[in-house]
Amino acid sequence: MEERFRLNGAVPCDPAVEAWFAERNNALGAIARTWFEHMRQCGSDVVELVHDGWAVACVEDLPFAYVSTFTKHVNVGFFAGSILPDAAHLLQGTGKRMRHVKLRPGEHVDSEALGALIEAAYEDVRDFAHFAR
Repeated sequence: MEERFRLNGAVPCDPAVEAWFAERNNALGAIARTWFEHMRQCGSDVVELVHDGWAVACVEDLPFAYVSTFTKHVNVGFFAGSILPDAAHLLQGTGKRMRHVKLRPGEHVDSEALGALIEAAYEDVRDFAHFAR
C-alpha cells in the first residue's frame, strides 16, 4: 500500500489554530482564514492542528491541505498536490508530492478552481483513510 505522510494530534476546532489566526490579524491572515474555512467545510471528519508553523487540515491523521503566511503572500498548500487535477494550472512547486497556490492581497484568484483543488485533496485523503482501514 502507498505510504502517506501522517500527523498526530489533530482535533476538531483546535485552539492552537485559532491562536495562529489571531497572530495574523491582517490582510494575509484574512486570505488564509478564508481558505482554511473552506478546508474545514469539506466534511464532518476534518480535524486540524498547527504543524511547522502552518494551519493544517486533516482527515484522521492524514493531512490534506494547509495555509501559511509569509511577508507578502499566503500559500494554500497540498500534501499530495502532485496528484491533484489542476486544469486551471494554479499549483506551483516541483517537489515529489507537495504543491501550493500562492495568493497575494489584491490579486485575482480563480476561487472556483482553488476550491476544487481543496475538495479534491480532501476526497483523496478521505478515500485513502477509509481504504487503509
